[in-house]
Amino acid sequence: MQRYFISQPFVEGISIISGDDAKHIQKVMRMQEGQELIVVSEGQAFKAIIEGYEGFDVRVKKSTDSLRSNELPKLVTICCGLPKGEKLDLITQKATELGMHELILFEAERSIVKWDAQKGQKKQQRLQKIAKEAAEQSHRNSIPLVHDILSFKELLQQVNKYDVLLVADEEDAKQEKRTQFAEILSKVHDKQSICIVFGPEGGLTRNEIQALIDQGFQTISLGPRILRAETAPLYVLSAISYEFE
Repeated sequence: MQRYFISQPFVEGISIISGDDAKHIQKVMRMQEGQELIVVSEGQAFKAIIEGYEGFDVRVKKSTDSLRSNELPKLVTICCGLPKGEKLDLITQKATELGMHELILFEAERSIVKWDAQKGQKKQQRLQKIAKEAAEQSHRNSIPLVHDILSFKELLQQVNKYDVLLVADEEDAKQEKRTQFAEILSKVHDKQSICIVFGPEGGLTRNEIQALIDQGFQTISLGPRILRAETAPLYVLSAISYEFE
């Protein structure tokens, strides 16, 4: 069943779907009055019936109480050093499907890609749209927030609000006695928010790792193999899902 996120809350069981979603319902899905869909409003999903069309808008009426939430029980923020090419699209889409709560992008020392300030807003909006579509496809109750690009210094200034601070460190992965990620997760069942930092293709520099440690981050390894920049966040989210779901 098609799922749509709406910005307008239900008032006496009635709400309006507008914009691109309304066009999708009418032009692509060709749905008729009386047909059922799922509407997500204010973090809750409901079955709703199409009552009618008002120009390009679709009027829907709630037909059930809220449905079960499919959200990850932990609020996981993924912080990625800017990768190159289309890797950012892949990370946004797949991490949304795996339950990511927020995506923070930052300029690392080894980031090859440089964020064009003039085009940055359009790129951020495009990534937010990718997250929305992935949230609909995976039956999420919320759309991950894709933040504007940060400098590494700005990233350090914003991490004190999280309960758990972790950074993927490939040097940790090379050690014979590695910090096992599963062991760390087993100790944070009473925590709610988790922030995990990943480097770009060349990884984080030792200066960046040390700055994160000084800020309260714990280094983690993701097994003995070195993962690509776009693979590591998905590995982590899968492990978190396994531990808590």
